[in-house]
Amino acid sequence: GRVRKIRNMQKSKITLLARELRRKQTPEEKILWETLRNRRLNGLKFLRQHPIVYEHDLRKGLSFFIADFYCAEKRLVIELDGKVHDFQKEYDENRDYILNKLQLKVLRIKNEELKDLEAVKRKILLGLTDSL
Repeated sequence: GRVRKIRNMQKSKITLLARELRRKQTPEEKILWETLRNRRLNGLKFLRQHPIVYEHDLRKGLSFFIADFYCAEKRLVIELDGKVHDFQKEYDENRDYILNKLQLKVLRIKNEELKDLEAVKRKILLGLTDSL
C-alpha cells in the first residue's frame, strides 16, 4: 500500500524530470537526436532522456540516472559529454560502473565529436556491436 504509493510518487517525479530535460535539450543533444530518432540509425529504437532505476531502497526511495539516449534492444546508453564532464570524471566513472553492473554498455561522445556526424554514427554502430 504505502510503499507502492511512495514509489509511484517518486516514479512520477522522475518522469517529470525526464520530460523537463527533453524540453531543455542542448544544441548537441538536438543534433544527435535528429540522427537517432524514428529508427533512423540501423532501424534501432532510441529513447532520449530515459530514466534508468538502479536501486530500490525503502528508506531512500529510488536511485536513478537519466541517460541522454538509450537503446533497450542493444542495452546501450549514449552520454553526450560537454565541458562540465571534465570536472566530474569520478562521478561519470561511478555512473558507468553502476550501469555496466546492470549489463548496460555506456558510450560517451564528446560534444565536439558531433562536428563529424558520420564519424559519430560509425562510433555508435561500433558500440552496438561490441559486447560488455
